[in-house]
Amino acid sequence: MTEELLEVYRHSLAHILAKAVIEMFGRDNVQYAIGPQIADGCYYDFTLPRPITEDDYKTIEDKMAEIIKRKEDWTRKEISRAEALELFKNQKYKTELIEDLPEDEVISIYWTGDDFVDLCRGPHVENSKELMQAAYKIKSASGAYWRGDSSRDSLQRIYLYAFPDKQQLKAHLNLVREAMERDHKKLGPELDLFMFNETAPGMPYWLPDGWKVYQALIAYWRAVHARHGYYEISAPVINNRKLWLISGHWAHYQNNMFVIPSMAGKEIREDDPDVFAAKPMNCPNAMMTYKRTVHSYKELPIRYNELDVVHRKEKSGQLNGLFRVQAFRQDDCHTFVMESQIESEIADIMNIADQIYATFGITYRCELSTRPDDFMGDIEVWNRAEAALKRILDNKYGEGNYEINEGDGAFYGPKIDFQIKDALGREWQCGTVQLDFQLPHNFGLTYRDSDGLQKEPVVIHRAIFGSLERFMGILIENYKGAFPFWMAATQVGIVPIREEHNEYAKEIENMLMDMGIRVVCDCDDKNMNAKVKEFRLHKVPYIVVVGDKEVEEGTVSITVRGSKKQLHGVPLARLCEMVRTMNEEHSQELIAE
Repeated sequence: MTEELLEVYRHSLAHILAKAVIEMFGRDNVQYAIGPQIADGCYYDFTLPRPITEDDYKTIEDKMAEIIKRKEDWTRKEISRAEALELFKNQKYKTELIEDLPEDEVISIYWTGDDFVDLCRGPHVENSKELMQAAYKIKSASGAYWRGDSSRDSLQRIYLYAFPDKQQLKAHLNLVREAMERDHKKLGPELDLFMFNETAPGMPYWLPDGWKVYQALIAYWRAVHARHGYYEISAPVINNRKLWLISGHWAHYQNNMFVIPSMAGKEIREDDPDVFAAKPMNCPNAMMTYKRTVHSYKELPIRYNELDVVHRKEKSGQLNGLFRVQAFRQDDCHTFVMESQIESEIADIMNIADQIYATFGITYRCELSTRPDDFMGDIEVWNRAEAALKRILDNKYGEGNYEINEGDGAFYGPKIDFQIKDALGREWQCGTVQLDFQLPHNFGLTYRDSDGLQKEPVVIHRAIFGSLERFMGILIENYKGAFPFWMAATQVGIVPIREEHNEYAKEIENMLMDMGIRVVCDCDDKNMNAKVKEFRLHKVPYIVVVGDKEVEEGTVSITVRGSKKQLHGVPLARLCEMVRTMNEEHSQELIAE
């Protein structure tokens, strides 16, 4: 089934859903609003005599099946505005939609049988029999505001999964179950990785275990970039408005910034010199760092890394766990190059991206985003920048083997975005490479060229993880919280069977700590099985158990995560070798480089 036919199929089922609900509650008791098709089905919004519950789902589904079996014709008619208002005079939402239509708008309706009519552009099936093989299931019922406006009526929205056949519906439901099992918003609190609090909406608290994983990710990132000649900096989290005026963020990004007036409760004035803002980007700070001294062409490229917290104001309805937050760290890098160095530098960046994503088993594709309507600077400069990025992608993938997003570049330059694919096949825009001729000009940045003349550098903005919070959310879901050994919050859990084994267990703990292993020894006075269960629940890769025999022989028993078989009589030297190998597995590419 083509995408167009699938949309017709799903939109038609939305009408069947509406008709079923009306027949269930009675025409005079239902106000029906809108019912579009969506990615995995459709939904319809209503006001009803009572809330829909899960107990109603099968009743509605059975009523839909009954309606489809009637094999009713679908009839399209074009009517006048007056006829439409008369036809829907008892339906307030339809009446409002009609009244808001332009005077010259063609108004069309669809009859399903002779007892249900909807205001709709279509198209739809010609007869309900075309839906006989329909595979559908109510997903959920939730609240929704009329036209998405919280000041308007509160409606009930019924979501419906809809697919061409039962096999595709079953496959999708399996995917949904898998997504629920992997959901980072569920796993995060269960594994004590992070939390949110209403006092800081969209700003995650990283808990001890989550922070350990986060830091392991950063340590790996630092090791990769050190080998490519990057230097890490840190800069203020808030800056005076003057900085954002120079960079252009005040004009282009102010609505997404947390602005701090000079006095509490004071209205922000455009001429107030003491207005500050929490930084939404790190780039202006990198510009100021570069500008602190005179530079020669011999120094370029100069590569600055930055992992400071940035803040971006989002609408509350857009926040989504770690995937959409208001405070996060971004693995920002700003590289200052001569124009002749652009292509070789970006080629190296692409190699870094290949290496890092491969470490996590992540595949990606690239998109080129070109000049937006609110661009800053000279068109000829933009044309040169876009041509350079296009050559890079042509060389890497072949001409035309990548997507071009016209008008989706940053206001200061075109960009290449990395669309990575997660374990469920969903795509996320994480990494980016942005070419910028504008900010160096705005900040008056220069270098002395080989001819002795002062010239402006070009800046390459780039990130591989993008938001570390979003990337962590993806990794939590990809691994189902069972991180590889080198990333795990607790890499080894030690379980002494009885109190008299505690001393030996602590010796092992200290030995592993000296190796840099994240290890926890549970010496609490509780049952051995309870200790083992706790480590398993937190998905600890190695669980080491010691008892009389182990103390006597100087060995350990090991259970490796994912294996039901326990390794007995493992010498301490062998344990050290095992954990050292596991801890270094992510660095093999670095060594081989």
